[in-house]
Amino acid sequence: MSGRIHIDHFTTLDGVAQAPGGPDEDTDSEFAFGGWQAPLLDDTVGAQVDAGIQAMDALLLGRRTYDIFAAYWPHQLDGPAAGIARTFDSIPKYVASRGSPELGWRDSHLLGRDLARELTALRKRHREIHVIGSIDFARTLVADGLFDQLNLWVYPIVVGAGKRLFPDDGPPMALELLGAEPASEKGAVLLRYGPTGSVPATGDMSREDLDT
Repeated sequence: MSGRIHIDHFTTLDGVAQAPGGPDEDTDSEFAFGGWQAPLLDDTVGAQVDAGIQAMDALLLGRRTYDIFAAYWPHQLDGPAAGIARTFDSIPKYVASRGSPELGWRDSHLLGRDLARELTALRKRHREIHVIGSIDFARTLVADGLFDQLNLWVYPIVVGAGKRLFPDDGPPMALELLGAEPASEKGAVLLRYGPTGSVPATGDMSREDLDT
């Protein structure tokens, strides 16, 4: 059976996924709310995230997120987050980049330019591959239909301008709900979606002959 590619994203209610972890994570366009997720973390979300991490056997990242992870997680192998750090350290890391970066983190590999071909090879090699953060790269995967499951943690805050997984210029697509997990004590909801391969359908609610 072919492996599956998951995209894991933390997002505000208005769809912003930029810099959830800290003020300096991504300051593009003078983003003012870096670290918006930090005050809203709780044990429910922590358990959901940990379950996903323990299930993966490969990590797929954009260059910027890789640099953030590589600067942090290898130094946490004996700390409070050692379980996550050791999982990340033990599995292969694949990086999408337009350049030729040096990848110093153990078992890290640069993907080739033919993304669809590279991901086909990864699906044959791995059972469950996760993309964490990496918003620009994740946009490409979504736009090209190169994913199997979208895991969205939606938080009850609105921040206005910021990077979104689904930009205003599309592309349009229909998704199917695969599951929804109860809100955490601080209001986050985990929604799991899969692509249908189709665009949204339209209709006319004023028609009298609509099925009831």
